[in-house]
Amino acid sequence: MPRSERELVRDGSALVEFAADLRLLRAKAATPSYRDMGSVVHYSATTLSEAARGRKLPSLAVTLAFVRACDGDEAEWEQRWHAIAAELNENSAMTSTAEELSGAPYVGLRAFGPDDQHLFFGRERLVAEVVGKQQRLVLLFGASGSGKSSVLRAGVMPALTAAGRTPLLFTPGTHPIERCSILLASKLGVTPGAVLDEWRDDRALHRLVSQMSPDGETVIVVDQFEEVFTLCDNDVERARFIAALAVAANTQGSRCRVLLGVRSDFFAHCSAHPALLDAMPDGQVVAGPMNAEELRQAIVAPATKMNCTVDNSLVADLLTQAYGRPGVLPLLSHVLLQVWARRSGNRLSVSAFQQAGGLDGALSRTAEDVFAGLGETGQHLARTLFGRLVALGEGTEDTKRRLDTSELGDAPDLAAVLEAFTRARLLAKDKDGVEIAHEALIRAWPRLHGWLHDDRESIHLHRRLTDATDAWESLGEDSGALYRGARLALTLDWAGEHESALSPREQRFLDASRSAEITTSRRLRRLVALLSVVSLVAIAATIVAGIAQRTATDQRNAIRAQVVADEAAALHPSNPELAVQLALAAHRTAPSTHTRDGLVSTLPLAVVQQSSVAMSVALSPDGQTMATGSDDHTVRLWNISDPRKPKEVVTLTGHTEPVYAVAFSPDGRTLASAGFDHVVRLWDLTDPRNPAQLTPLAGHSVNIHAVAFSPDGRTLASVGWDRTVRLWNVGDPRRATEIAVIDDFRDVLYDVVFSPDGRTLAVVGDEPGVWLYDVTDAQRPARLVGIAGHDNGVYEVAFSPDGQVLATVGEDRTARLWNVSDPHQLPLLAVLNGHQDSVYSVGFSPDGHTLATAGDDRTTRLWGVTDPRHVTGPVTVSGSLDAVEAVVFGADGRTLVTVDWNAQLRLMDTDLERTVAHACDTVHTVITEAEWNRYFPGLRYQPPCPGRP
Repeated sequence: MPRSERELVRDGSALVEFAADLRLLRAKAATPSYRDMGSVVHYSATTLSEAARGRKLPSLAVTLAFVRACDGDEAEWEQRWHAIAAELNENSAMTSTAEELSGAPYVGLRAFGPDDQHLFFGRERLVAEVVGKQQRLVLLFGASGSGKSSVLRAGVMPALTAAGRTPLLFTPGTHPIERCSILLASKLGVTPGAVLDEWRDDRALHRLVSQMSPDGETVIVVDQFEEVFTLCDNDVERARFIAALAVAANTQGSRCRVLLGVRSDFFAHCSAHPALLDAMPDGQVVAGPMNAEELRQAIVAPATKMNCTVDNSLVADLLTQAYGRPGVLPLLSHVLLQVWARRSGNRLSVSAFQQAGGLDGALSRTAEDVFAGLGETGQHLARTLFGRLVALGEGTEDTKRRLDTSELGDAPDLAAVLEAFTRARLLAKDKDGVEIAHEALIRAWPRLHGWLHDDRESIHLHRRLTDATDAWESLGEDSGALYRGARLALTLDWAGEHESALSPREQRFLDASRSAEITTSRRLRRLVALLSVVSLVAIAATIVAGIAQRTATDQRNAIRAQVVADEAAALHPSNPELAVQLALAAHRTAPSTHTRDGLVSTLPLAVVQQSSVAMSVALSPDGQTMATGSDDHTVRLWNISDPRKPKEVVTLTGHTEPVYAVAFSPDGRTLASAGFDHVVRLWDLTDPRNPAQLTPLAGHSVNIHAVAFSPDGRTLASVGWDRTVRLWNVGDPRRATEIAVIDDFRDVLYDVVFSPDGRTLAVVGDEPGVWLYDVTDAQRPARLVGIAGHDNGVYEVAFSPDGQVLATVGEDRTARLWNVSDPHQLPLLAVLNGHQDSVYSVGFSPDGHTLATAGDDRTTRLWGVTDPRHVTGPVTVSGSLDAVEAVVFGADGRTLVTVDWNAQLRLMDTDLERTVAHACDTVHTVITEAEWNRYFPGLRYQPPCPGRP
């Protein structure tokens, strides 16, 4: 039965009031069911019910369809729609202040902590894998931005505590033994100095932990373990720390386990230490990209906790852009935080997402907004500050570096800069120091990229000065630790140009070094040394800068290529030639699954715009003819012998309502059509240009949703909203008769299909299941099995060509594959996730190796199902302007046809390699340099289709 409508929570927002008035309009029209309304205006019941839920503003077309179905005043409602759209856009333009971000369900760039565990979703599988490891020394590897810190802090630590273990978490910093000692001292109730005195050998950590937990088990969790290599420049201390961790974990009878969170580009650094290398084969866990369902949970679940909703279209956009990308999680969390700040009522919308700058642009936009708000002095200080906050990589990516407050000084202008970036959550500041909230900022902010590239040598020199100052002060300002000779001369030259970058203590160190230097008499030797050092530094800096520039350029190009691939797919309907060239250039710039999908989406064989919406499509057995049933009550026949140039042959009239189903007989000589006028009509296609209508088949009491011929062509099945399956003898289509009715269903039916051997009939409908019937004797069908496998209604079903696999799709956004080798039971083979809304259509290729699915998220997805237990893909084809209602393969498997609710038919070549190879065939106007620079700023003009006429 239809589900009851949820009560609206009247919060006074314009959006909810708009929905409430829509419901009132429906009540005044005697509360017709959404299905009845859909039958009038030809929108799905789901779409119409969503319009009155108050979660998002429906499109103008859907709003007017709703009003029309309830006999409302369309002109009045159109005016209301424009008014509320303007109000929502105005409200969503707010900027993100500290007050707006407080209490948000998203944490932005910072890592989730133990206090955020109620908002931490999507990594349950990885947390369980880490906690469940039996090895005593475990390394969690992951790319920067893969969420390792959040997994450790908000996932693993609470899980360990719940299991009765004692987790101790810290980051190594420049002196990992000192950091560890401070933490242990707080647990043992002694001074850090007393703990440091214990570090006499490699068993020190083992002894200390044994004192702390004589009965329980302690887990030492070292987050950002790569700091042992990037910040700790004392090889002896590094080796002692790693050895102590290994001994504490591996000593027989130890009550200590060790868990290390390490950036994956430091794998080689770890493998250089035997104790870590020995742990890797069995103790290694990889934090890879989240799958689609995990990403969905991370996006939607936190908002749900705050009684908010995330628009399906926003979820779809985020999943499309984030899926499969390592290091994307900080960008995702940041943009969601910005969308939250721009939310409209209790809804997170696509418009807010676009205003925030999108997935790849939000972080850069936030940083630029903060930077632009600083004065000239503040901007100069910001450049110096971020130079201090980054540890330059040597063969690895640049990483963030924590600054102690003593290194910052107390300049009031600098404090204002710190406050501005901290308020925007780009920096994390506490009483002891400050650091970049996440290294994603280093990758995503082009201005910071430029600073690091241009100032690389300067930053290296400044960092050495800071370290030398630390060493000088730690030695009681011993004159032997001062700069001398070429190093001093080089640093003084640099300081003359960067005086404002020096902290008071660094200036004091340089002054002391200069005074000491004046007392010596070896000026000439120092000058020679200076020239030599300068030359070596320049050469080394050039090499390092070149490597860094190439890495940064590759990353920037990859991000730009993904953005352009999405833009190309959206541009295709209005400017297909430019779209093809942009998508091809994006794929060549940074080949990936994402850019490939974008390219394929711009390369249909043909796009046909009907004058009315096509509700169904079928291809003749020889692949030469296409039939479409439309909402204008007609059936159109098309010649697609050349799929690049479909030609309409004839329009069949006779139906009095929209035509929702068409099917060719196996010999191609008969066409069946049916729809909302409750009648199945048969057409003789012996002469395709002059089809003859045969006797209509009456029997259904309401709308017919699907028809299907048996493989031998002697039986026709039809299903509809009257909850029946009707079987017709069409051996002689001129004298067709009804031979059986199956009426043991509780809700409306959507689809019916015969197995390839004709012995089995599969039926699906608004109940969340699939039913199989034995129709060996079509006059006496017998139910074989019924399985409830979906979460909601099932819209379509298809058998594989060999009859061994059944595919179903439905409202729960999944496709499911079932083993039907024994039709008395249906074991589930696979669940295919990826669609972001209801899935309406499914079909196998003739060779059974590919499955096509399509639906309300405006995409068609192609899955590799050669082994249905291990499905590959999908290839995601976008470009449809509205929900994709139907998808069907041609007889030779080389052509795929889709129809959408925008009255658009798309014909595609299923050979993707051939499609890409011939991408330039349809291009006649080469992309201009101005167009190129608009989409690929900073990249050399390289038209992907040169020499076009």
